Amino acid sequence: MEGQSQTEKRDANKSTGRWINGQSNVSERLASFLRLPNSLIFQKIGYKLKYPLLISPLYNWVISRKAIPNLVFTPTDPWLGDTNQGRAILSGQIELSGQVINNPSPLWNPVGAELDWVKELHSFSWLRSLRAAAGDQARRTAREMLNQWIRDNNRWRPLTWEPSITGCRLYNWLGHYEFIGSSADINLRQSIHDSIAKQARYLSSTLPAGLTGVELIRAIKGLLYAGVCLPEGDVWLKRALDLLSQELTRQILPDGGHIQRSPHIHLEVLRHLIDIRATLHTGKKHVPGSIVSAIESMSPVLRMFLHGDGGLALFNDSNEDHGWQIDMVLRRAEGRKQPLLAAPQSGFQRLQSGRITVIVDAGAPPPPGYDLTAHAGTLSFELSVGRERLITNCGVHRNHPQWRWIPRATAAHTTVTLAETNSAHLTPRGGLAKRPDNVTCRREEDSNGEIRLEMSHDGYLNKSGILHDRTLIALPKGEGIKGNDILRFSESLDERDRHEFSGRFHLHSDVKASPISGGNVVLLSLQKGGGWQFSCEGANLSLEPSVYLGKAGEIRRSQQIVLSGITSTSDTKIKWSLIRVNTKKSTSKNNQSNLWDQ
Repeated sequence: MEGQSQTEKRDANKSTGRWINGQSNVSERLASFLRLPNSLIFQKIGYKLKYPLLISPLYNWVISRKAIPNLVFTPTDPWLGDTNQGRAILSGQIELSGQVINNPSPLWNPVGAELDWVKELHSFSWLRSLRAAAGDQARRTAREMLNQWIRDNNRWRPLTWEPSITGCRLYNWLGHYEFIGSSADINLRQSIHDSIAKQARYLSSTLPAGLTGVELIRAIKGLLYAGVCLPEGDVWLKRALDLLSQELTRQILPDGGHIQRSPHIHLEVLRHLIDIRATLHTGKKHVPGSIVSAIESMSPVLRMFLHGDGGLALFNDSNEDHGWQIDMVLRRAEGRKQPLLAAPQSGFQRLQSGRITVIVDAGAPPPPGYDLTAHAGTLSFELSVGRERLITNCGVHRNHPQWRWIPRATAAHTTVTLAETNSAHLTPRGGLAKRPDNVTCRREEDSNGEIRLEMSHDGYLNKSGILHDRTLIALPKGEGIKGNDILRFSESLDERDRHEFSGRFHLHSDVKASPISGGNVVLLSLQKGGGWQFSCEGANLSLEPSVYLGKAGEIRRSQQIVLSGITSTSDTKIKWSLIRVNTKKSTSKNNQSNLWDQ
């Protein structure tokens, strides 16, 4: 791959197992489509069948029929932008979705632009960064670009008017109206108002348009903003609130988690709901109780996903994100200040012991239609000590062709991989063809402060006849954790049914790992001086290369501890422990055995 060394390619393959085929064919796309719920299939087909109407001059005339002289309300976008990105845009350098294009021409679909770059450009999410750059030049540039968009793109096109992108564009235009439109000349303001109304009529007539999850929330938010801000918007507001009420019932689980099971998406949806609540309130519109309840229930789950450094855990297409942005969301949510410890419907658990935090994916993958960002990481976990991450998943690099898909593999997560295959069948276009059907989790806490999770999944049952059981125990007072992984046969098997296994423990890029005791134990050192000792029984221990993609847009080399072996014809048991170096239990092999046997 261009720009990537052979060493990095080898590291990628070692850290994630088999390559995920990035190509897609017609049969795969059709099979993926048919796995969707029937109602969603009909919605998608219905929207596609509207294409001849949407592109017709008659439809363009219908949604352009009435001029809008003024807005009745202008919301304020409260989030901080990237000043450096804003200044780069002013100099003609536009970086979106990891791709940089200098002086793009034609502006709205330049030669060489990746699809994600084009989508983000047309969403106008970068307006926040131009605003952060401040000054008259930033304001003039924003106006010129918006005015040019209206001239060049004011008729429906399948990509640039895709409902989710249109929704983003509406709430970004309206949220930055004071920045771009309030002091503009009357002709530009009239063009902006009319284009907003035109796009709102289109959204109202087409939603839900086969969208699900966060993409549908974005589209609904744009329609709702138009409904609050435009004088004829009551019908759009009602339509948006009806759709939102339905989606909150579908998407927000009883424990407050989002159905897509991604910390990154959970954060985004919560942020959209906070914006919607504020816009309704300041626009003197009724705020439905369902929105308030969703915000209140999602806030503790967001805290559940946070490590001690304030960043997100790396499950299902998530990066750390910026801690200060997460803190802003939590302050504006005004919810409960403590994290949720167990989210059974969402399938996540949090173990807290002293300075140790363990966050565990203990649930089944999201259902079809909500699984485009799902990873094959069932029963994986992450561990941090204070503000330092120690054990992680690999993360994701959304804007890099290879690193966008490889980290979805089971081998990119801190869990057990069987025969270098995935516990869920990943499809090249996103989503899961097959998944664990039965994922269980039982949590116990005793009076001494020990916390135990007993979990299992059957993702390898059909392929190999094997169930994966995992027990995690957080020891009292932050002394460490111990684990027990069992590869359990569902029926009697012979020598021909034995498989290679690898239990991986990906280390953060700042962690130093050194083999000791003849390579049977690994000493782990944190930057701030903390020492931890990892040891195991029932497998061969080795240190191998890995990658850390937790910081958005960065690829860092790291290491992973790998526990490897071959399954036996009976249950295969792998015992391991991670103990603080200065505890007596970390210096005695006999004491470690006692720990495992408790």
